[in-house]
Amino acid sequence: MTEKETIDKRHLRSLITREKLLVAAKEVFVKEGYQKTTISQIIKKAKVGYGTAYVYFEGKDDLLIVLMEDVMQKFYQIAETPFFPATRQSAEEIIQAQAYSFLKLAEKERAMLRIFHEAIGFSTAVNNNWIKIQTKFVEGISRDIAHSQQNGLAYQGLNHEIVARAWFFMNEMYLWEIVEEKNQATVEEIAKTITAIYTSGLYK
Repeated sequence: MTEKETIDKRHLRSLITREKLLVAAKEVFVKEGYQKTTISQIIKKAKVGYGTAYVYFEGKDDLLIVLMEDVMQKFYQIAETPFFPATRQSAEEIIQAQAYSFLKLAEKERAMLRIFHEAIGFSTAVNNNWIKIQTKFVEGISRDIAHSQQNGLAYQGLNHEIVARAWFFMNEMYLWEIVEEKNQATVEEIAKTITAIYTSGLYK
């Protein structure tokens, strides 16, 4: 066996071990919740050695943050929908479709999002990571608003960063309501209503 083949096999084993830990972590978190989950439970579920596990992850927060990023990548894809509307109507259609897809995905990913929501309240590391996620969404929304302002579709006098934060946090509030199954309306109605409020205040 060549040195390259040896390195490739080690790398493959490393990837497999890491994936086993992530799969096990997801199962344990969903079953036990954030607070009751321990790194020992995850390691036992993954059937790897304690020393081996700590080569890849420092603890349960480290594992959860990776799982959080995996889930949020799906939300990022929705947020990154090309946004080059030529009219207010087309802008509203794109925004409503994004809001709907965002909240429907919250329904689909409810099990893990519920863990994230719990963890945000107890873990500084997880909370800090969520703040980074919020910032990424707000920056993207802010760019879209600035584009609409530059092209004469949206009111110029509004601070696009403030508007972006308001729009994101409105969506986030309904996301958590849906995750906790506390929403009083359908996703379709929520998306349509909040989009109408947002666009009527922003677009000419």
